Amino acid sequence: MHAESDERTGDPAAGQEAELGSRAPEFIKSRRGLHLSWQVGVFVVGLAVVGAGIVMLPLPGPGWLVIFGGMAIWATEFVWAQLVLRWTKRKVTEAAQRALDPKVRRRNIILTTVGLVIIGAVLAVYLWKFGIVMPWKIDE
Repeated sequence: MHAESDERTGDPAAGQEAELGSRAPEFIKSRRGLHLSWQVGVFVVGLAVVGAGIVMLPLPGPGWLVIFGGMAIWATEFVWAQLVLRWTKRKVTEAAQRALDPKVRRRNIILTTVGLVIIGAVLAVYLWKFGIVMPWKIDE
């Protein structure tokens, strides 16, 4: 399965994916109680980072970047987070490859140009009809 995904993405480093599972040091993994405490700590730290990213989504700040950082923290310990990050990386790579397709790029440029022309025309009609009106009264 990995060989197919390597050929499809064309990524030479994809064949060197890390194994799924905990990346805790061996002395931590060898003691059940210590490993469980480690997992709880990783979960709490990852949750705090993901929570901060969610707060940043409507506020100024790199919300999605922080959320993916929290997922990367979780991925150091939890298989489900590793699988989510692998899936996300694969989808982002596929989207980037699609965006570089000349037909898609041409379509996107045309749509952007048409959208900007429409916005410019609406703005010109508004300014012709109402002029520039400041939201405050400077005269008073």
